[in-house]
Amino acid sequence: MKGKKYRHRAIKAILSQKDITSQDDLMRALENSNFQVAQATLSRDIRELKILKVPNEKGVYVYKNTDLETPASEEMPLLNFGCLGVIFSGNIAVMKTRPGYAMSIASEIDRNNAQEIIGTVAGDDTIILIIKENIPRKKIVSILSKFTTNIQ
Repeated sequence: MKGKKYRHRAIKAILSQKDITSQDDLMRALENSNFQVAQATLSRDIRELKILKVPNEKGVYVYKNTDLETPASEEMPLLNFGCLGVIFSGNIAVMKTRPGYAMSIASEIDRNNAQEIIGTVAGDDTIILIIKENIPRKKIVSILSKFTTNIQ
């Protein structure tokens, strides 16, 4: 049996080579690479590797590796392309995205755990950001500009 480290490498390699649309597809691909894995283990691997389902160029949702080991140059185009802008109302910000991008961008914001942003709620093309009280909008714009250049 191969270890977790090798299984994680295999998962990353599989996701970089073809579009995987379900855990069942990923499990079959791992089996073809001589990895036997339980569904619970695969779910844990997906969470640990920070793999998300995002739309591909055809609009089909596929698993993508967004692990922190992924070079920023690979992640930023998705975020730059996906975000359309942000509007503030009190301690809430609403970020508009292209359809299908909201969950990926919200996950990236949550993963980087900015102290000024309490949390996010994402739909298909909208993210609601709950901001701590008395945080200047300029500070939030500065934080969000780390994830996308389309924030003003």
